[in-house]
Amino acid sequence: MIEDHVFLGMPAVIASEPMRRLMAMVERVARSSATVLITGESGSGKELVARAVHQYSARAHRPWVDLSCAALPENLIESELFGYDKGAFSGADSNKPGLFELAHQGTIFLDEIGELDPKMQVKMLRVLDGVPYYRLGGTKKVAVDVRVVAATNQDLEDAVAGGRFRGDLYHRLSQISLCVPPLRGRVEDIAPLARHFLAQQDPALRFSESALAALEAHSWPGNIRELRNVVTKAAVLVRHDLIGPGDLPFSIAPELDPPAANGHSPASLDGMERRMIFEALEATGGHQQKAAARLGISRRTLSRKLKLYETERAGASL
Repeated sequence: MIEDHVFLGMPAVIASEPMRRLMAMVERVARSSATVLITGESGSGKELVARAVHQYSARAHRPWVDLSCAALPENLIESELFGYDKGAFSGADSNKPGLFELAHQGTIFLDEIGELDPKMQVKMLRVLDGVPYYRLGGTKKVAVDVRVVAATNQDLEDAVAGGRFRGDLYHRLSQISLCVPPLRGRVEDIAPLARHFLAQQDPALRFSESALAALEAHSWPGNIRELRNVVTKAAVLVRHDLIGPGDLPFSIAPELDPPAANGHSPASLDGMERRMIFEALEATGGHQQKAAARLGISRRTLSRKLKLYETERAGASL
């Protein structure tokens, strides 16, 4: 059974048991006011889970504010989070409320929380403890009612042990901890997600069963973000309505030649050469001159081989 949800405009396609269990936990956690720390690999869907926490909560009709703590330099993140008063610094021509004020009575999502510098960690801890704070250059304290949901792909316990993250802040953030499993740990989600991303690109396209099997066999180090990129690329470049293994990157669906009686593939050298060519093209973003240099061949030779592969593929699809 495949469940389709939309959390604050972000669609979710859930088929695997690990994700069903996680989302059931999210619904229970959302009813509380506890701070939530979401962990998981990059691209695994931590923001989706954070949005679900807000949508299932009693604050669902209140503001949702999000910020990547790694997206701003250290000298700007304090003014973004806590705001500033007119004249606080050069260019501060008017008062500006911070994101915590904008999220009053709602939820603030702090992605990549492990990137906060030590000074900001201290101020964040005080805000989480409910202590009113000053805007930059301000003289009047600001009190807010905000539910904090944070996320990280780092091991914060290791960061605490290494002195890179405050232990008291970590324990305050992780009142409730939710771990998003990597895509390779929820294989049942891969095919539904791939079909979903493909339909977004072109509803007329579909995957062959062998292509879906190849997608499910891949380890997906980049998780859902990598899967979306692979599907998008296949949808854009395919020349027919059915996407087969040959339309996927060679890192996902390498062409394996059938072994001969002696256990060796008669075309193993050709297959290896083809695989190396496509891996070089992937590594260089499709730039043929750079790929040729990487392979130690001329661009003319590379172009000739690509035309040969295209002819073989066209013949196979007839």
